[in-house]
Amino acid sequence: MRVLLTSTGLETEEIKECFVEMADREMSLMKALFIPTAAIDAGAIEVLPKCMNDLLKCGIPAENIRVYDLHVGMEIEELQQYDVVYLCGGSTQYLLERINDTNFNKSLMAYIRGNGLVVGVSAGSLIFANNLPGNLGLIDTKLDVHCADGEKRGKLAYPLKDHVKLTNTGALLIRDIPNAMEIIGE
Repeated sequence: MRVLLTSTGLETEEIKECFVEMADREMSLMKALFIPTAAIDAGAIEVLPKCMNDLLKCGIPAENIRVYDLHVGMEIEELQQYDVVYLCGGSTQYLLERINDTNFNKSLMAYIRGNGLVVGVSAGSLIFANNLPGNLGLIDTKLDVHCADGEKRGKLAYPLKDHVKLTNTGALLIRDIPNAMEIIGE
């Protein structure tokens, strides 16, 4: 399992380096699936170029990034052709509805269980937590993003507390549940 849940993406050098290390592949060869579906309002749409830049600044070539807006689902066999799935922020409710309505939830969770690499940004992180009904259930707690004060760096004890809080410079790194979850950054 290789999941990186963030408030603002690969915002810091530490989070970016963690992503590159988790990818365990030459960045110029990476194929990314970029999902901007949650960006349905002006503020979220405005952030999309920054999100795309997260992948580009790591060295993933633009021609290796597919923008996919979840109008239809994607079978696991096709999803497995990508080295990373990057889920952008915006409306958590809308993103979760599209994921569930297209049955992408099944493919995405199979991808994760098969050691697929996923980066969530804001709403793209919240879909994995118990914030809303119909969530993907990766972590059995609520997740708060964009917090002024977040969790302390280090391994998280399981079971998780009621809320896990992430600042804009922190991330929840999930390599295995329940044994390998940790906060990186601040």
